[in-house]
Amino acid sequence: MPGDSLNLNIRSRQQNTYDAIIVGSGISGGWAAKELCEKGLKVLMLERGSPIEHPKYPTAAMDPWDFAHRNQLTKADKEKFYVQSRHYSIREDNKHFYINDQENPYEEIKRFDWVRGNILGGRSLLWARACYRWSDLDFEANLRDGHGVDWPIRYKDIAPWYDYVEKFIGVSGYRDGIPHLPDGEFMPPFEMNMVEKHFREKTEKSYKNRRVIIGRTANLTQPVKGRGQCQTRDLCHRGCPYGAYFSTNASTLPAAHATGNLTVKPYSLVNRILYDESKQRATGVEVIDTQTHKTVEFHARIIFLNAATVATTAILLNSVSDRFPNGLGNGSDQVGRNLMDHHKGLSIVASVDGFEDSYYSGRRPTSIYIPRFANATEKSEGFLRGYHFGGGAYRTRPANDGIGVELKERLSVPGPWQMSLYAFGECLPYTDNRITLNHTKKDPFGRPMIAVDCHFRENEQAMHEDIKRTGKEMLESAGFKNVRVNGKISFPGNANHEMGTARMGRNPKTSVLNSFNQMHEVPNVFITDGSCMTSGSCVNPSLTYMALTARACDHAARELKKMNI
Repeated sequence: MPGDSLNLNIRSRQQNTYDAIIVGSGISGGWAAKELCEKGLKVLMLERGSPIEHPKYPTAAMDPWDFAHRNQLTKADKEKFYVQSRHYSIREDNKHFYINDQENPYEEIKRFDWVRGNILGGRSLLWARACYRWSDLDFEANLRDGHGVDWPIRYKDIAPWYDYVEKFIGVSGYRDGIPHLPDGEFMPPFEMNMVEKHFREKTEKSYKNRRVIIGRTANLTQPVKGRGQCQTRDLCHRGCPYGAYFSTNASTLPAAHATGNLTVKPYSLVNRILYDESKQRATGVEVIDTQTHKTVEFHARIIFLNAATVATTAILLNSVSDRFPNGLGNGSDQVGRNLMDHHKGLSIVASVDGFEDSYYSGRRPTSIYIPRFANATEKSEGFLRGYHFGGGAYRTRPANDGIGVELKERLSVPGPWQMSLYAFGECLPYTDNRITLNHTKKDPFGRPMIAVDCHFRENEQAMHEDIKRTGKEMLESAGFKNVRVNGKISFPGNANHEMGTARMGRNPKTSVLNSFNQMHEVPNVFITDGSCMTSGSCVNPSLTYMALTARACDHAARELKKMNI
C-alpha cells in the first residue's frame, strides 16, 4: 500500500540520520570524530577503504626473511600500483594499505603523484609523523608578498589548539626557542648521534642564523594511556601494534568509540553532498558502496569533509545544484584552484672521516631538522619563501666481497660514516594549478573523471637550485668530504602534502572557507583537511590540520547549540 511505502521511507531516513557526518578517516577525519563524539553528537564516519583494527596490522611482527621478494615490489605490483610506486613509502610489507591504481584511475593533465591509502585510518597509518607548528612567518606570508589571499587567522588564534592536540597525540622534541618554529608541549626528545652533534656544532658556529635540532615527531618516548612507548624499530609504515606513533586507529578512533557515539562505515565512497535549496543548507551525502556499487543516502545537521585534498575537491565539484552549478559552495570559483604541494627530490650525501669508535642504538624514527633560514633569518635572492632541511648520519655497510666465514665476519663490522640531507620547499599558490572534473570520461563508479593540472614554476625551481648549493656548502663547511648531490625536483603530489583547493579567507568572493573552516556559502559544511590551506609553508602541515580540526569542531558544536546551523 502507498502508506506502507511512505512509512518505510521515513523509517529508512531516520535510521540513516545522524548529528554529524565525517567524510574520511585520516588524520583530520579521526580528530573530527573524537571531538564531535566527545561533545555528545551522534557521528557517522564514512571511509571508502577497508577496515583495519588496531593493533592487528598484518605484517607488523614479520621478519625480513618472511617476505618472498625481499620487501621489494614485483613487476605485477608496479603495474597494479603504477602511481603509488612512484613514492618511496610503498613496499612489499605495506602495499595492502595503498589504493589499487588500475581500479581507481584519474587524469594527469600534467604529472601528479596522487599517493593515497585505501584503509580505515587513511594516511595516518603511513605519514612520516613530523610535527612542527606554523608561525606568523607562514600565516602572514601571502599578505606580505601578495601571492594568494591573506589567511583569516594568525598564530595566536591556533596556538591553544596546538597545545591541545600535542598533549593528546604525544610529540617528542626539545624546546629550542626558535621564534619562527614555535615550541610546543613536548615529551622527552630522541637524541642525535655523535656525527650529527658534530655537524650541529660546526654548522651553528659557521652560520649564526642557522640551527640544527632533533626532529619533533609524533612517536611516544613515554607511554600514555592505551599506547606504548616507541621501540625504535623504524617499522612505522607497517602500522604500530604498540600504538607508539599517532594514528587514527590507535588514538582518536578509540577515544571516539569510547563515547558510544560513533558509527563507522567502510567501503563507502562519498559521491556528492546533498543540498536543500530552500534551507540553504547541506542535508547529507550520497554514498556509493564500493563492493556492490549501490547508492545510499545519509543525513546530518553538519558535515565535516575530510577526504583529503583531491577527493574533497572532487566531491565539492560533483555536488551541483541550481544554486551551485559549478560545485557546492563554489560561488567564488576557487574550489579546485591553488593546488600546492611541497617540492623535494634531492639527496645530498657526504663521507665522514673519523668517529669509527662510535655507533648508535636502535633505529630512531625521526631525522635531524634545520629550520627555514632562507627569507627568514637570512635574505635569499631569486625566490620568495623558503625551505627546511632534514637528514641524518649513519654507518654504512662494508664492502660485501668474499664468501663464507670471511663474508660473515666482514658484514659484522660497521662501515664508514655518511651524512645526508634532504629538503622540503614551499610552493606558491597559483590559480591555474587546479583540480577539475572531466565529464567526458567516467571512472569505474560512473562518476566524472578527476583531472589534475599542476606543476612547479620558476619560484620553486629557483629555490630548488638554492637548496642544491646550500646543502652542499653546509656539509663541506662541517669538514665532510666527497659531497654528492643526487636527484631532481619532485613532481607535485609526491611530497604527500597536497593542499589548498578550498582555501580559508576573509572574503567569500576569493575564498571558500571562513576563519573556522566553515563554508562561506554553506555554513553547516566544514572542511579541515589539506584543501583548507591558504598557503603551503615549507613546514609539514599535519599538526596544523589537527589543530584546525579541533578548533573547527569546537566552533561547530557551539554554533549548533545556538541553533545558528
